[in-house]
Amino acid sequence: MKNTLRAGIAAAILAATSLNFSAALANDEKSNFSRAEIETIVREYLIKNPEVMLEVQASLQAKQQEAQKKAAQEAIALVGDEIFNSEADGIIGNPEGDVTIVEFFDYNCGFCKRAISDMDNLVKQDPNLRFVLKEFPILSEDSHKAATVSMAVHMIAPDKYAEFHRTLLGAQERATEESAVKVALNLGIDETALRNKMQDPTINDRFRSTYALAEQLQITGTPGYVVGQEIVSGAMGEQVLREKIAAARK
Repeated sequence: MKNTLRAGIAAAILAATSLNFSAALANDEKSNFSRAEIETIVREYLIKNPEVMLEVQASLQAKQQEAQKKAAQEAIALVGDEIFNSEADGIIGNPEGDVTIVEFFDYNCGFCKRAISDMDNLVKQDPNLRFVLKEFPILSEDSHKAATVSMAVHMIAPDKYAEFHRTLLGAQERATEESAVKVALNLGIDETALRNKMQDPTINDRFRSTYALAEQLQITGTPGYVVGQEIVSGAMGEQVLREKIAAARK
């Protein structure tokens, strides 16, 4: 009887996704095995068949990824308009594009700086791509001050925002309030109007809204992307972004 049960236990491990299986069987009144015996069987089986642990790990990762995907879709559905259509955000590319990439960025994020060429290449090569830029200054006080200037530029001179964004993010030097103002003035923006707008409380309201949105989407670093119905953290590179755009169009 025990030999039959031993074989059954070993076979069941193949389908089990957790070693809690042993505890459950030990608590089964019909089982003739003690908990210690079951744990010994499980241990012996896994030592002889270590590939089972890889199968369990792969299964767990697949389930986690599916759960994350579902959670992302639910979050995007809940706050989609704020993600894709906020008047606070700058837009590069086709405003009426059929696919939108939303990027949460910080002007002092090294990965964001490297990713700007990805955005430019994608927008240049894809006339139906819409790129939404969310000011998400999280790295330092300098980042917050630079983003404040950026917000002010977007509010008083939206036609110059794209060039401002590319210039400031593409610079090798650290982004500060001073360097951001310098970029704006070089684009012909009136300094008095700019500094007055930088005091507008609406700017900090918009930052708070973006922080809250990022928390809902579980975006904790930069760059963070929303592509179609998918949330992606970290720099991906142009080719991966291109693949995600293609997937979003299906």
